Amino acid sequence: MSSLFAKLYLDENVSILLDALLRHRGFCATTAHAAGLLHADDIVHLSYASTNGYCLVTHNREDFRKIHDQMLATQQRHMGIIIAYFHDEYILVKRLAKLLDTLTADEFINQLFYI
Repeated sequence: MSSLFAKLYLDENVSILLDALLRHRGFCATTAHAAGLLHADDIVHLSYASTNGYCLVTHNREDFRKIHDQMLATQQRHMGIIIAYFHDEYILVKRLAKLLDTLTADEFINQLFYI
């Protein structure tokens, strides 16, 4: 049985303040810093996130769009990628919360979202 809400992994380009704001709202989130993955390659971040059941949140639009396309082409699975445009953390947490409240964790699998 899967969880209702997707868990979020914030890569190193995303402010750690967002982690605290999401946790305050009751969502499960972690960071690249907490995972010990600062300065890791993008594919390492996505692999860690997917292996541990997290949807990845990033500002890195171009690289992760390409990785997503490559994974789909080779029938590899990921737990979802959310590309967040740079905004104030309070705006981002509202957009993320709306997305998390709309979709179940299973509906994030192999999907690419732009917020």
